[in-house]
Amino acid sequence: MKHDEFVDELQHRIQADSHGETHHAAHAVLETLGERIQDDEAKDLAGSLPMEIDRYLVEADSGQRFGWSAFVERIAQREGVEYPDAQYHAQAVMSMVAEAVPASELQDVRANLPAEYDDLFELVDEDGAFT
Repeated sequence: MKHDEFVDELQHRIQADSHGETHHAAHAVLETLGERIQDDEAKDLAGSLPMEIDRYLVEADSGQRFGWSAFVERIAQREGVEYPDAQYHAQAVMSMVAEAVPASELQDVRANLPAEYDDLFELVDEDGAFT
């Protein structure tokens, strides 16, 4: 998936007013995900993402342990939005990631996160498509 396609579709999904706002959301979510997952998982996941987006995953301080609520709160703080918006943005960004990466990469990430993170994948169907 090309960068412009990723940003345009994500902008539509989160109903952002601009590409800048969309990038800010993607950055907040992917950096936080990069902090939560292991470095090798972040690199594998980033490999299929547009170059302008993938760096958010790999530049994060990976391997930290924090729960779903803390995950969403970090996104909300970084993005400057309320918790419900941050949660939806996390789900929307993950749905875009699911469409851009091989299903096996997404399955690896999902398998290595605790069950409380299942909400992150709420907008992703079993085939990795947006629901």
